[in-house]
Amino acid sequence: MRISAVLLLALTCTAVAVAATTRTQVSMRSTTLGSVLVDSRGHTLYVFDLDHGTKSSCTGACTALWHAFLTSSKPVALRGVGASKLGMAKRAGGKFQVTFMGHPLYFYVGDKKAGDVRGASIAHWAAFSPTGARLRAAAPKTPTPTPAPPTTTAPGYDAGGGY
Repeated sequence: MRISAVLLLALTCTAVAVAATTRTQVSMRSTTLGSVLVDSRGHTLYVFDLDHGTKSSCTGACTALWHAFLTSSKPVALRGVGASKLGMAKRAGGKFQVTFMGHPLYFYVGDKKAGDVRGASIAHWAAFSPTGARLRAAAPKTPTPTPAPPTTTAPGYDAGGGY
């Protein structure tokens, strides 16, 4: 009987520990933009300028590049993040999106590894700092093409030598 009670207690503790580690977590990470909010994998979290309060405006084609940071339970604040600033907002379709200071959070599909902040250079999007500042990066510069030399000759001169 004692072995069963000990085994039951051990399984209960393990289940509680697993449940605690699978909850949605928000932390901060140092990047080229400064300290930004990240998920448990270290992936940058973004805000969309066109959102209104906790209501997401990123729908349809927008969701192909910007994935909502979804959760099924209250998010957990880790290092450098104020727990009182985290929340949840119900999206169309009934799923819950993590919010910070009342703003829905997103991932950018162009960020391939922890610490990437590529989405911060896209218009209307910003990485979010733990203080609520919107951090933006300059858009990548594209080389300016060199104009081709003119291919026409001066008027009245055909350079053909056929006088």
